[in-house]
Amino acid sequence: MPDQDAYVDQLADQLCTRHTALVATLETDLGTHRQRLAIVVRFIHNPAIAHDIRAGLARDLQLPEPTQ
Repeated sequence: MPDQDAYVDQLADQLCTRHTALVATLETDLGTHRQRLAIVVRFIHNPAIAHDIRAGLARDLQLPEPTQ
């Protein structure tokens, strides 16, 4: 699908050049999301917390469950 790929690339270039503030905001939001996800993953894999709590949270968030 070279035509579709070229079209997507063109749209991405337009977004980056015309809406740089929007792209910067999205990058900031993505960074915040990654930090929060890292905190949740550390919690899920913390053996000091009861396994059933960690496994339940992982299931609720559709993340891999911790091993015992």
